[in-house]
Parts: sequence; C-alpha cells; structure tokens
Amino acid sequence: MLNKQKYHFECIDCKTMYEADEVTYLCPVCDKGNSLDMPPKGVLKTVYDYKGLIDNKIGFEELKRNSFLDLLPIENIDSLPNLRVGNTPLYKTRKSDNEDNSCSVYLKDDSQNPTYSFKDRASALVSAFAKEKGIDTIVAASTGNAGSSLAGICATQGQKAIILVPESAPKAKLTQIVMYGAKIIPVKGTYDDAFDLSIKATKEFGWYNRNTAFNPFTMEGKKSVSFELYEQLGYQVPDRIFVPVGDGVIISGVFKGFEDLLKLNIIDKMPCVVAVQSKGSDNLISNIGNKSFKVKNSDTIADSISVDIPRNYYMAIDFIDKYKGEVLTVSDEDILNASAVLSKNNGLFAEPAAATAYAGLLDYMARGKLAKNSKNVVLLTGSGLKDLKSVQSIIELPKAIAPTLNNLKNLIL
Repeated sequence: MLNKQKYHFECIDCKTMYEADEVTYLCPVCDKGNSLDMPPKGVLKTVYDYKGLIDNKIGFEELKRNSFLDLLPIENIDSLPNLRVGNTPLYKTRKSDNEDNSCSVYLKDDSQNPTYSFKDRASALVSAFAKEKGIDTIVAASTGNAGSSLAGICATQGQKAIILVPESAPKAKLTQIVMYGAKIIPVKGTYDDAFDLSIKATKEFGWYNRNTAFNPFTMEGKKSVSFELYEQLGYQVPDRIFVPVGDGVIISGVFKGFEDLLKLNIIDKMPCVVAVQSKGSDNLISNIGNKSFKVKNSDTIADSISVDIPRNYYMAIDFIDKYKGEVLTVSDEDILNASAVLSKNNGLFAEPAAATAYAGLLDYMARGKLAKNSKNVVLLTGSGLKDLKSVQSIIELPKAIAPTLNNLKNLIL
C-alpha cells in the first residue's frame, strides 16, 4: 500500500508501484532479468496525485503560477539552476521549399537553451533533485549533448559532472564539456559501451546517474516542452508533433507531459506524436511488433540519435501504441536536405538529429499526410553549431577575391 505523497513510481513493464525513495532507478524486480545487449526492462514512470489536484481544482494557470511544481519531483523551484532552461521560442514558419501552405507548421527551437540543446530540460531537473538530496557528483554517458548539458548545468550549480563519451563524439560537443569544467572520459567503443560503464561506475562509486531512461527524472524534465507547447499554441493541442528519436526518452517526455494534462482533465485529447529515426539507426522503430529485439549496428550522420540499444524502448513503444503515435524513418540524405531547407527558409541551423524531425515533416508533406488547417510542430532539439562537420558535404566556401568592385560584380551579377 502506497503512502499519500506527492508522487510515486510505476514500473512500465510489471506495473508494480514503488514509493519515491531518495534515489531510485529501475524496478528492482525487472532489473534482475536485464542483460547488456537488450533494452532494459523496469524503467519507471513518475506518477502524481492527479485526483488530489483535480479535487483541489488545480488547473493549468494554477500549475503555471506554481512553476508546475505540483508535477515535478522536487520540493523547491529555487533548486533549479539560475539559467533560463526551457521557455524556448515557438516560430510559425513561412512557406519552405515544396511546402504545402494549407496547414500550419511551428518550429520549437530548443537550441535556445543554455547549452544549446533540449537535454538541458532533463539535466536541470536531475541536478535540482541531487541538490535537494545533498548529492554533489553526477555521472552521465553521452554522445555529446547530454554530457555538455549536464556539464553546463552542474557548473552553475556547484556540482561535479563526470561524462563518459564514445571517442567518436563530435569535437564541438567535447569542447563544450571541457570548457564547463567537467571530467570527460572518452571510451573506446559506442555510446552503449559508455552507457554500460557509467552504470557500473554508479554502483561502484555511488555517483548519481543522469542517464536517459535509467534515471526516471530525465523524462520529467523533458515533459516541460509539452506544457510550453500547449500554452504557446493558445491553450490548444497540436495535431502532430514530429520528434527525433534515439533512446526514446524525448518522445516519451513529450507524451508524458500531455498525458499529465490529460489526466488532470486540462486537455481532452492527445496530439499525434510522430517518431522519426534515421534509417541508419532505427533500432526502436524497426523492432516494433517483433517477438524478440534485434540489434543492428548504427551508422548515421545524426550522432545524437545514433543508438544500438534504445534504453527507453519499452516505454516509448507503449506510449506510441496507447496514444496512436506514428513512426517513420528518413535517410541521411533526407536529413541533410532538411537541414539545408530549414536553414535557408527559416534562419534556424539545426544539428542532424534535430533536422531528422524536420525531414519527417517534409516527408509527410510530400505524401499529402497533413490535413488542411492542421497545426504541426517540429521539435528542433539542438544547434547545428554543435556538429559543423556533418554539413561539410553540402556546402562549398568560395575562394577569396581581390577587393575590387569589378571582381565583386563578376561574382554577384
């Protein structure tokens, strides 16, 4: 029997309920059957006292006035970093190449977060929880964005960050981590190798672990984007949201935020959330419906969503199935094209993982899958400045000219 408290945990697989202990990761029962070569079972969902909030007539405005503290696993909003995390802009696009103007397209630009990626939402909440519990060392495995995010957030919180990265991670992201003063440890192998080592280190050294899905609060941080979208769209639920998918945590966070609002009777329908993966790293989408999980080595230009073993696989597919989400894959060529179209038409330079979501939108448009007058959101999760190398194949920098008007005229006229 659970005690009356602000929140508790529910195992996504066995549905067992757990008290909110000080530090909780996976369901201890399901975790016993996990192996390193398969997505983990026992990922926990954070569940709040929705009935109590309804009985107390807590609506969206009341939640907002209290900085959504009733739907967060922390006690004090001042525990969050003093950087502006979230509240990122939502831009309505003008017509892009081959776009259909009969529907509305909105771009949620999370490159405007302090470390230039969506991952700051999760890092901020994990850091705040650690601060309230007196924990000063946080570890994470990352291809770059989560690591640079945790490093930056910990820098302003006075906490120590230890970041394990695959040695192939983009230099710009590694540079961020070093500049924020974190301890960076390159690991020979893949992101999954770094992830597994970080779990072993957590058990051995007692560090607090920020890893996506392994730590249930990463989703609680990421769900804040759903609250913002609802407000920014004039208290309306968008028809579709295109989300880049790797581990499956961002898309689960988007679902979770709207699910919280649905359970509070603030909204009466869920948006259709579209999971977009690179064809070179589609281990989440390609396994939907399979009796056994099959892993293929990832090879994509979108390093932030390059994942062999999606750590939040079971929760993500549960959300997709429950709320009738949609899935598609796009090629690296599609991703680079989307990045160029997005930049040239909207002035937003997105890293390949973020451009993956926009490539999904363009695919739907080309196939006439967006209803007239529908509202469609693309989640842009990181800045293109984090991975300049990826777009070198589609740009050509001109040679310098002698500074004469004649030479200039020959080039532009």
